[in-house]
Amino acid sequence: MVFKYPGGRTYETKQMNQPIRPFQPNYGNRGMTLEEDLNATNEYYREQGIAVVHKKPTPVQIVRVDYPKRSAAVIKEAYFKQASTTDYNGVYRGKYIDFEAKETKNKTSFPLKNFHEHQIQHMEQVLQHGGICFVILRFATLNEVYLLDASHLIAYWKKRQEGGRKSIPKRDIEQYGHYIALGYQPRIDYISVVEKVYFAH
Repeated sequence: MVFKYPGGRTYETKQMNQPIRPFQPNYGNRGMTLEEDLNATNEYYREQGIAVVHKKPTPVQIVRVDYPKRSAAVIKEAYFKQASTTDYNGVYRGKYIDFEAKETKNKTSFPLKNFHEHQIQHMEQVLQHGGICFVILRFATLNEVYLLDASHLIAYWKKRQEGGRKSIPKRDIEQYGHYIALGYQPRIDYISVVEKVYFAH
């Protein structure tokens, strides 16, 4: 098969006689990180007037800066001013939403070590005040994404502190969580799941 570029230059494929298969778009990760996918999703939500959700900035104290050139500064030393809470927060349909996003290469469970005590405490406080709080979990190897209400994560966290499992079995995430189908725009449409889970009553 021969293609012509604008200007007349030709491009010839090596597979000349292969049957033409219908185009099937791959709505997978496309090499993007979970954070990049969620940032793009949130931008789409804001542009479409669906929700206002932002990634929380992490306060950093810069200690030492080098100036190798007059026009360039290189940060050599910095530290976090305080422990971060969760990754994202915002408003959807008049309700405060707050969530953390994590991914793992594990196929059968999600390690609880990916979370921190102060994050669990923050999620508990959000729930106590009537906010919507959850975690978005990506199994990177399987390219599967789930929304799990924070109450389930907190329960597993407390069981671990009492000597229980150090991870959440994937089968439990499938049972208590909600699968998020991957798409193009938005990439990770978690708001459609939030609508079904928290607003369907």
